[in-house]
Amino acid sequence: MRIDTSSDGHVHTRLCHHAKGEMEEYVQAALDRGLAEIIFLEHLECGISYFESTWLGAEDFAFYHAEGRRLQERYAGRIRVGLGVEVGFNPKAVPELLEFLQKYEWDRVGVSFHFLELAGRHYNVVSRRPYNLEALAAYGSKRAVAEYLSGLLAAITLLPGTVLCHLDAVLRHQVGLSFDEGHRRQIGEILLALRKKGMALEVNTSGFALRGEPYPASWIIAEAVRLGIGLTAGSDAHRPEDVGRFFDRLAG
Repeated sequence: MRIDTSSDGHVHTRLCHHAKGEMEEYVQAALDRGLAEIIFLEHLECGISYFESTWLGAEDFAFYHAEGRRLQERYAGRIRVGLGVEVGFNPKAVPELLEFLQKYEWDRVGVSFHFLELAGRHYNVVSRRPYNLEALAAYGSKRAVAEYLSGLLAAITLLPGTVLCHLDAVLRHQVGLSFDEGHRRQIGEILLALRKKGMALEVNTSGFALRGEPYPASWIIAEAVRLGIGLTAGSDAHRPEDVGRFFDRLAG
């Protein structure tokens, strides 16, 4: 696996409302880990109807960029601090997403897909909450997975992404569910779209804690390498102590 483990390219903070710790605590943790770079990748969602906010609002993003610039200056010469965004795809809110992305300069634009709309309500496809799991099961888990993958493919095409995040995280809490032949064909299309656009594939080490291997699975990573798609390492840290976690398990 050809991947730079001196950079953690996927880090969240308390600003996303479901992580802990200030931005500077994450920078300090990265320094303690001996990293050369840390890239914050805070959540952006538009048009999502959900009972809680797991993403940043406009004021949060304004603070995020101001604090990020301060940290870039304070830690210059010691560690590179990048300010990125993880864009959650919503097919009904593409213009709003594009408009917001143009408000700032981003060091990385990660693409993901968290919320599937069913009967006018959104459900988090990577959540362990019964509220979400029961709705997806009633809809049809395999059907939901297919729509998730279709959404990622559309997001690659429609959004100015530079990295695709945790490609197969839709299986995170779907016990006993695996990709069928149709899903695998969709993943093949996603990888070809990444190569065509010049986007990287993220190797998200949070998977080691949940299933003993990163997101995406090893066979997907191997196919990405075969196609010449670049790889990036990300911890998906939601606590400062998670920065760079499991990077030692990634082959050089």
